This record gives sequence, C-alpha cells and structure tokens, in this order.
Amino acid sequence: MFVELYAKTNVGRVRAGNEDNFLVLDLTGQGAWTGSDGEDIPEQLGGFEVGPKGVVLVVSDGMGGALAGDVASRMAVETVREMLLDEDEGEDEEDAPLVESLRNATDYANFAIHRRSQEDPHCSGMGATLTAAAVDEDGVGLLQVGDSRGYIIRGRSIKLATKDQSLVQQLVDVGQISEQEAETHMFRNVILQALGAQPELQPVTGRVKVCRGDLLLLCSDGLSGKLRGEDMLRIVLESGGDLKRACEALIDEANERGGEDNITVVLARLTGDDLPPPDSERITVELPAQEPDDTIGHDDDTTERL
Repeated sequence: MFVELYAKTNVGRVRAGNEDNFLVLDLTGQGAWTGSDGEDIPEQLGGFEVGPKGVVLVVSDGMGGALAGDVASRMAVETVREMLLDEDEGEDEEDAPLVESLRNATDYANFAIHRRSQEDPHCSGMGATLTAAAVDEDGVGLLQVGDSRGYIIRGRSIKLATKDQSLVQQLVDVGQISEQEAETHMFRNVILQALGAQPELQPVTGRVKVCRGDLLLLCSDGLSGKLRGEDMLRIVLESGGDLKRACEALIDEANERGGEDNITVVLARLTGDDLPPPDSERITVELPAQEPDDTIGHDDDTTERL
C-alpha cells in the first residue's frame, strides 16, 4: 500500500491562538510531523510505502481556555507519538494490532493530560478531542474521542466514518432532534468525552474497508462545523487530486464562512495493487455504537459533569 499525505492547521479568523494539533507518524521509517512543528510536511512523509509497522494519523482539538487547550492537544499528539515509538522498540506488544496500540497510547495520553490539569492551576479543566486512523497492511482502524471527525472519500462519494461523542449526537440517536436540527442546536459544542476530563477514558474503535484510490480525511470541528460532507467532497474533487491544494481550499472555505474556530485537516490517499479496486462507491464502516459517559466538555473553553 502506498500513502500520499498532506496536513494543515489554521488559527481561523476569530481566535487569538491555535489550540488544534495533528500528527503524521510513519512507524516503519520512524518519521513524524506534528502541527506544533509549524513547518511544511517533511519530504519523506509526502508519499511512501506503508511498511509492516503502519502509519498513524491524528487530529486533536484542545479546550480549556487561555493556553490550556493548546497544551492539551499538544500533549495528546506528542504522547501518542512517544508511546507508539517506545512500544515499537519493545518486544512484548509486537503482535498487537496497531489500533490497539493506538488505544493504549490514547489511554496514557488521557492520564497524562488529566494529571497535568490537576497539578497545574493554569491548566485546570483542560482537555482535547482525538480522532485517529491506524493504517496498516490490514486496512484502516479508527479511534474516536470527542467530536473531531474522519471521512472516507471514494470516487464521487463521501461518508462520515466516525461518530461524534457529543450531546447533540446522542439526542439524534434517540430521535429527539434531527440531523438538521443538530447543526444549529444550542448544545452542539458539548461533548461526552475528552482526553484529560476524567481519569478513565472509553475510546471507540472501528474499522473501515478501504479500496484503491480512497481518500481519508480527518478534521477538527472548525471544518466540519462549517462544511457539510458534500461541500468537502466538492472542494476535494475541484482540487484535481492535489492534496495540498485541497487542504488549503477546505480551510479557506471554512474561513470564508466565518472561521470562528481553529481549523485542521489531514488528507491521505491510499493506492497500490494490494488494495482491491472499488466495485462501487458504497463505503462500509464497522463502528460500534457509542457508549455515552456522563462527562461532558465544551470544546470552546471548559469541561464539567452533568
């Protein structure tokens, strides 16, 4: 399998600082790139063969006010990177599926962020979302905490491959509001889980069956809160296969529509003869039902309990 990559984060048009972060991690070549690096993608990570140890992609959106949100999202991506690289050097977990290793790293990131929020008064109440993809020879595993999102684009179709851990999504699931009402609901920024909000975490994992030529799009809600899936699909198609151009165009459109939040996009194209050709544009995602927790977080400033 061959992967082509590009990612970009933007402060938006309203906020003074950027509390989003992303991670691109090639575990085989041990190359890594995060949004906090503040530079363009390293040449070796723009496109490469997916090795036996796989590739991990992460988007994290911080919350907590002042600089605490940036601290939380930066800790999320850096802890996941360090844990996966450290585990890769050991021998005990060699046969563990990559998505399970990612889950373990996410659990530790939650512990580290929660401890920092307890010990440092400047970081009290901070937290972060985390949406991640584990790409290996078996396909793509997904991990979800909060309301950043992952989409799959195949041909001229797009499908949301993750499920928001949010209050409005829970209301949609039980039939109290519609998907359309959820988009403008007064509680649309309230999430049910965040890294660091509580000592225990319940990440949701799943798997998507990918085909040759599929695009994986991860983003913070600075993008998904402004653009519908069909808008993202149109912009990506109009970019003519240029991932950098697509990332920049998506961010530009979110800013044109207000840009009230930070905006982060990670795009990955999967190709190679070992992937099956698409026989249709139907996309299958194996994602278990959300198990809601009683912890909620406002992804603009604070976390609290119901």
